[in-house]
Amino acid sequence: MFEHAGTLVVGAVFGLALAAPPGPMNAIIAEESVLRGWFPGVTAGLGAMAADALFCALALVGAVAVLDEWGAIRPLLYLAGGALMCYFAVGAVRGAREATAAGAADASGVATGFRKTFLLSVTNPYQIGFWMTVGVGLLRPGRLDVFSHVPVVDGPLAGSLVVETGSPALLAGFFGGIGLWVLAYPAALVGAGRRVDAVAPLVAGASAAVLAGFGVLFLAIGGAQVL
Repeated sequence: MFEHAGTLVVGAVFGLALAAPPGPMNAIIAEESVLRGWFPGVTAGLGAMAADALFCALALVGAVAVLDEWGAIRPLLYLAGGALMCYFAVGAVRGAREATAAGAADASGVATGFRKTFLLSVTNPYQIGFWMTVGVGLLRPGRLDVFSHVPVVDGPLAGSLVVETGSPALLAGFFGGIGLWVLAYPAALVGAGRRVDAVAPLVAGASAAVLAGFGVLFLAIGGAQVL
């Protein structure tokens, strides 16, 4: 019992550590949260989480590994993902301007954030690559060095948290950690927005910059691979 509880906690730490670093998904969650409220922000987070659940199901049946054999698809994923990020960056700029002009959040279009993050996730080569490698490792019996696969902390904390893989408790904890971030991150942003009126346009503008930066990077990588 205690062993399963420990594995559950470790899985949650892993999921939370992967969900928290800055990136295009968190940029969209932030934009939706400050412009439309907590529930639209959570819905945006659920879009990325749904894509992870889809990749997990595909990994279980061995379908994700097939993508690794199609080398030609990787440049297309970079180009498609980069184009989507740039497109959503334009929308984030528009949202920042509207927030500045109106000074109030708009709760309409709740499903918009879900569609954005889901589309970005299923065309994100890094997310697909994770499920082709580390994700498959989560499902197979073995050992996993958790922090060695987490951005930013992979160097100093590598080797400090090693867990047995292939356990349903590990997988449940992993998605539980992601779910915790999806609920808590929008709540923190909405709370900050209520105390500081200028937070909404600033966060939306920062989200646009992050999306545009990643979009240009993905387009450059995809273009280089095509050439």
